[in-house]
Amino acid sequence: MASIEVSISRSELSERQPKQIKVGDTDVLLVQVNGTVHALGAYCTHYGAPLAEGVVSEGHIVCPWHNACFALATGRQLEPPGLDSLEHYQTRSEGDAVIVSVPEGATGQCTPPMAKQDREADARTFVVLGTGAAGAAAVEMLRQEGFKGRIVFVGKEQAVPYDRTWLSKDYLMGKVEAEQMPLRSPDFYREHDIELHFGKAVSQVDAQTKTLHFEDGTSLIYDALLVATGGKPRQLSAPGADLGGVFTLRSFKDSQQILAMVKADMQVVVVGSSFIGMETASALRQRGANITVVSPEQVPFEPILGERIGRVFQQVHAEQGVAFRLGAKVARLEGESAVEAVVLEHGERLPAEMVIVGVGVAPATDLLSGVTLHEKDKSVLVDDYLLAADGLYAAGDIARYPDGKGGTLRIEHWRIAAQQGHTAARNMLGRAERFKAAPVFWTLQFEFPLRYVGHASEWDDILFDGEPEKRQFMAFFVRENRVVAVAASQRDTEMAAIEELARLDRLPPVERIRRGELNVLDYFRSATQPRGTSG
Repeated sequence: MASIEVSISRSELSERQPKQIKVGDTDVLLVQVNGTVHALGAYCTHYGAPLAEGVVSEGHIVCPWHNACFALATGRQLEPPGLDSLEHYQTRSEGDAVIVSVPEGATGQCTPPMAKQDREADARTFVVLGTGAAGAAAVEMLRQEGFKGRIVFVGKEQAVPYDRTWLSKDYLMGKVEAEQMPLRSPDFYREHDIELHFGKAVSQVDAQTKTLHFEDGTSLIYDALLVATGGKPRQLSAPGADLGGVFTLRSFKDSQQILAMVKADMQVVVVGSSFIGMETASALRQRGANITVVSPEQVPFEPILGERIGRVFQQVHAEQGVAFRLGAKVARLEGESAVEAVVLEHGERLPAEMVIVGVGVAPATDLLSGVTLHEKDKSVLVDDYLLAADGLYAAGDIARYPDGKGGTLRIEHWRIAAQQGHTAARNMLGRAERFKAAPVFWTLQFEFPLRYVGHASEWDDILFDGEPEKRQFMAFFVRENRVVAVAASQRDTEMAAIEELARLDRLPPVERIRRGELNVLDYFRSATQPRGTSG
């Protein structure tokens, strides 16, 4: 294949500073580390973020939007979200010039190499139960890591894995179409010898006999199993919750049903100020519906983000015409066959042609036997390797894993589910890899984005760089004089640096933040010296 070459002077490249150039029609990212210049696709394979706005550390680049990581030496994706790797292009030196060679028609991204099934070489059967982020990541990682045995991918939904983060955002707003939702096509899975058993419900997983029992009476014995069944939406317990027009939002089908019914000027009540609830309120308001959010919380997101940031979210919604009934609970829903009103405990009656219930999820673990479940939330207790029983691993919303400090964590975020899917897959192959990751989540409500790194169920103080009310800030959550989490808006490159610092356990010292002396990117560069390349 013919290639196009471009010459660039080394004087235009700063150490560890990404630079985007054009080679023919292809946007190319250049990164110089210790005199070696790497050339890669310029955009993240997840949502297309410009990687020139990311940060470089320890042989990889971190995406500025949702913190996917790619190896500089190969382009391989090291951390999700997204599934594909970056294309890696040839470079050579001629004096002070660097010549970059890019094949004609380069797209910037590629599917990672995967092994082909060979049952004579490996007779084992690995099963992945659940088609969310963890399951989708795991089946591909098994093949990427060279597994040649049988892979059986089982899911209750009929649909191939799709981007669940879009359900309450872009898809509900109409920014993406239904055909854009799948992560991969059925043909992709067939090409890589991944058996699809979708729309096939499991009645029981017996960890002792290593058997899956299906509702149709069939069964399947596994050598290794990853359970990634995700969460079940909590239902509203008030009378009338079973009326028509009352929805939860967890699946593609849920979104489609809501979209089939919603129309401009419809009266919609959202019960719960969770991220799903508030994102849904944002999406449906942008479709012209009249929205009222009902929540027992006095301030949205206060337990997660604190009062000040929570009030900013409330203000963002209010400016767009969303009404709130906070500190309120639902007494009952009224209507004949379909909902007509929501009645609050203090007596107020809210007209409602549709109700969206966003009051959280519970781990979908009822079908498991032979594993230890958490006493309160019935999540699966796993060890550092995500192992729950002999040959059985758990990942995603159902997994409760050690936090490294004597406690446990269960995180309901898309990215960490995919990370756990990768780790579990490698451990199914005997890699003995401990799971260690910095939790990351993001939200977009109207035009207000928020990124969050770390985990803070409680804190002693929140230190701000910038003012949340101006909607461009960083917030450092401090516990026992250590930064344990950071939230930010409109500070993407700095948050990419924060994610990497959290991964390395090198978050900035609290006193430096208190004194107003912290420049995040300067601190990042000094705290992360290059140690060669990986990939």
